[in-house]
Amino acid sequence: MHPDIPRRHELRACLWLAVLVTVLHPASALASLFHGETLDAIANGISWVAIVIAPIIGSAIFWLVHILPEKIAEKKKHPQTKAIQCLCLLSLCFGGLLWPLAWLWAYSKPVLHKLAYGTDVDETIGYHGEAKEEKSEIEQLRARVAELELQASSKGPTTIESIRAK
Repeated sequence: MHPDIPRRHELRACLWLAVLVTVLHPASALASLFHGETLDAIANGISWVAIVIAPIIGSAIFWLVHILPEKIAEKKKHPQTKAIQCLCLLSLCFGGLLWPLAWLWAYSKPVLHKLAYGTDVDETIGYHGEAKEEKSEIEQLRARVAELELQASSKGPTTIESIRAK
């Protein structure tokens, strides 16, 4: 055996020990880049965000996620949209435990509704064309009544039968 081999192992072991001591030696650590008043101001701002702003944003996100099944049901014209909306509100009260049921219900196909009514969508949801028709019809009737009142006032007293005859 060569006489330098044990010496190389000792030298290598000492080198590793020196590296280990250097790496594990505690250096002075600074907790923050800021000092004094700046550190206090930043800590105060972080505490306000954590105590006030984060819960408000978290609650808003929680609420927006919990009304998603209702919005999906309205978009798909689900015939049980009001019941899904009720389940979403109950889910808010129970901490979100019922939310997966509302989600599944919103995406389900209403088979029994289709058997009963012949369609699996509710046409009254989101359909405002009929209301506009009724409004225009009411406006036409009001215009006709105003026209008849004008004719009646210009000719003097008349009876309803004479107006109907015209």
